[in-house]
Amino acid sequence: GFLEDGILVQDISRTRRRYLGSWTFPWDVMAVLPTELLCLLPGVPRVPGVPAARANRCLRVPRLFEAFDRCETRTGWPNVFRMAKLMLYLLLGIHWHGCLYFALSAHLGLGVDPWVCPSFTRLLRRYLHSFYFSTLVLATVGDTPEPQREEEFLFVTAGFLLAVLGFATITGNISTVIVNLSAADAAFYPDAGPVRRYLRARGVGGRLAGRVVRWHQHLRAQRKLPAEREVLRHLPRGLQAEVAASVHLAALRRVGLFRSWEHGVLRQLVLRLRPQVFGPGEFVCRRGDVGREMYFIREGRLAVVAEDGVTQLAVLGEGLYFGEISLINIKGNTAGNRRTANILSIGYSDLFCLGKEDLAEVLAEFPCARAAMEAKGRELLLRMGQLDTEAEAAAVAAEAEAERRLRGLEVVLEGLQTRAARLLAQLEASALRMALRVQRLEGRL
Repeated sequence: GFLEDGILVQDISRTRRRYLGSWTFPWDVMAVLPTELLCLLPGVPRVPGVPAARANRCLRVPRLFEAFDRCETRTGWPNVFRMAKLMLYLLLGIHWHGCLYFALSAHLGLGVDPWVCPSFTRLLRRYLHSFYFSTLVLATVGDTPEPQREEEFLFVTAGFLLAVLGFATITGNISTVIVNLSAADAAFYPDAGPVRRYLRARGVGGRLAGRVVRWHQHLRAQRKLPAEREVLRHLPRGLQAEVAASVHLAALRRVGLFRSWEHGVLRQLVLRLRPQVFGPGEFVCRRGDVGREMYFIREGRLAVVAEDGVTQLAVLGEGLYFGEISLINIKGNTAGNRRTANILSIGYSDLFCLGKEDLAEVLAEFPCARAAMEAKGRELLLRMGQLDTEAEAAAVAAEAEAERRLRGLEVVLEGLQTRAARLLAQLEASALRMALRVQRLEGRL
C-alpha cells in the first residue's frame, strides 16, 4: 500500500500503477536481473556464485534501509530493533572483511607466509579462519601475524582505520539508544533525583527520602503513568477522549456509581480524571480539610481511620469512591465543604482524582448523573448522622418558594415585554401617521 492524504491505500490496481510509474521500479528490475548467467559466456570463469556477477544486488540497499526505517517506526520495541540492526551490521562488516582477506590471501597464495589464510582442505575451516582474523582486526584486538608484504600492510592498516570508525559508530548508536530510553522514561515517569537532592540540601532525614525513592520505584515497577495529561496534550481533544477512554473506561465502569451512567457521561468524565498513586501509610484526606477533589479507587485498599490515625473503622476497596460529599451541594449537610473522614492508604493505592470544577461541568450537562450522586451522598450523610433533615426541609421549601417567585417574575416580565411591544408598535404607527400628515402639508404648500 501507499499513503494518500495520510490514508493507507491498499487497492492492488492503484498500487500497481503507482509502483510502475515510480523511480524505484527500474532500480528494482535491475537488482533482480539474473546476471549470474553471464558466467556461461565464453571466456568467463565458470564458477557458480561469483560475487562480481551479483553486484547488481547492491541496488537493493536503499530499499533495505527503507524497510528498516519502516520496521523501526512500527515496532513496539524500537530500541531492541536498533540493537539487532547494529549487530547485523557488525556481523556483515566482519563477513565482508573476511571475504576480502580470503581473496587477498588467494591472490598472494594460500599458506605462503604466516599472515595469509592457511591452505586448509575444508572450505568451512578457511571461512572460519578468515572470519576470526577479521574479528581480531576490526575489534582492534591485534594478536595477528605480522604482515610480510606491502599488500598485507596496507590491508591491516585499512582494517584498523575502519575499526576505529566502526567503534565510534557503535558508541554513538549505543549512546543514542540509552538517551532514547532515558527520554522515554522521563516522558512517563517523574525523576526522583531532584527531590532527593532537595531533601539532602534541606537536611531532611533519610526516612522521607527513602519513601520518595520507593514511591518512584513502585511507579516504574507497576508501570503507573501519573503524567498522562502531559503525554496526551498535543493530541486533538476528540483523539484524547478516544485514547483516555480506551485506557481507563474499563476501570471506570468497575466503579459502582458509574455502572448505570451513559457512555457519553463517562467519555466526558475520563478526560478530566487525573491518576494519582499514594504510598503505604499516606493520608489521602483528613477530616475537616476543605474538599477540592473526589477519588475513585482503581487498585489497592484504603482505610477509614479514627482520629488517632490507627483504628480502622472501614476498608475501601477497588470500585469504590469517596470525597464527593464535599464537592456537591447536598441540602442539610452540616459538614459543608469539609472532609467527613480520615482516609489512609494501606498499601500502594492507584486512584482517579476528579476536581470540583471538572465534576460540576460534567454534572451540569447530565442532570440524571447529578441526581444519582446527590442521592448516594444523602444516604451516606444520613448514616453518618451529618444530615439535618429540618434544614434540608427548610432548604427544599426555600428552593420551592424561590422557584415559585421566579415563575411569578417570569410571568410579570412576560407581561411587561408584551406591553412594551404594544407601546413600541403604537409609537411606530403614530410616527408613520405624523410623517404622512407632514408630507400632505408640504404638498399643499
